[in-house]
Amino acid sequence: MNSYAGKNYEPVTKERVMRVLFLLPILLAAFMQEAQAARLKDISSIRGVRENQLVGYGIVVGLKGTGDGKAEFTAKSMARMLDKLGVKLDNGSVESKNVAAVIVTAKLPGFGKAGNPLDITVSSIGDASSLEGGVLLQTPLRAANEEVFAVAQGSIVLGGTDKAVFTTVGRIPNGAIIERDMIADFSSRKMFRLTLHNPDFITAARSVLTINKQLGGQYASAKDAATIDIVTPFSYENRGVELMATIEAIEINPDTKARVVINERTGTVIIGDRVRISKVAIAQGNLSVKVQSKNPKEQPTEEKVAIMDSGVSVGDLVQALNRLGVSPKDLITLLQSIKAAGALHGELEIL
Repeated sequence: MNSYAGKNYEPVTKERVMRVLFLLPILLAAFMQEAQAARLKDISSIRGVRENQLVGYGIVVGLKGTGDGKAEFTAKSMARMLDKLGVKLDNGSVESKNVAAVIVTAKLPGFGKAGNPLDITVSSIGDASSLEGGVLLQTPLRAANEEVFAVAQGSIVLGGTDKAVFTTVGRIPNGAIIERDMIADFSSRKMFRLTLHNPDFITAARSVLTINKQLGGQYASAKDAATIDIVTPFSYENRGVELMATIEAIEINPDTKARVVINERTGTVIIGDRVRISKVAIAQGNLSVKVQSKNPKEQPTEEKVAIMDSGVSVGDLVQALNRLGVSPKDLITLLQSIKAAGALHGELEIL
């Protein structure tokens, strides 16, 4: 054994070098797989655990002459509110430039609990010129089923920059209070359902195999390309939070379709690494590009020529075209033509 600085090291031998060279591709492949892995938490969601949209109709008061003019619904709404407060009006309506009718919106989190605050957005629906300095009166916020889940009230804060202030839309931080709990008995569920954000059969199958390996049994099953059902193991009974925390931390290599996305307005081309080009020849002006089998018998004689082997990726083709000075607009046209010729193996999406 050789020693250096008080430590012992094995001598560098040919066998050790060969062993390292043999393991290097395996280590690189493992590193690439790890780099491409994503947590189940980031590529799926738990069925029933989501945000809910709330909306309500309200009245903003205290404006400095910037409210609705003669909007009929504003006048009637104000009169109805005063009637509930015990103020009777002879004409049954109130016309004031200090009042504005608004729509109030908010997002209720999946595990929202009674008493928790919510941020809300207030938007004018009449002809008010500004909501600056206004105060929103008590406004019930309803979900799509018409049930009230929160109540909003408070002073409006306008957003924007010094150059552009949006005076008819404002926010009230913590301006609403949740009135009821959203989800009950989550921990005692006997089954959970995951929904993949991007449905894919390979990703679903990989997820099932990895989940079952992690849980030590056949607890997960894929219903389709987007749905994975998980039966609660006995060891996690009444511990749904711990079970979901374990599952969400599992890393999966999600599979993706071969796809090219083109934005014609900006000239942007996004290419998936699985997209391939088969044997094809491209000619445009004095430009010629040939994708052909290896060891071609004859070589092209054009001035600007790029020769590429069959099965190359679209990324390689784009690099070759860029070296020949092809503009983004021409590149998009060429990719569309290659797809039309059946030589581009992948989806072509145009924005």
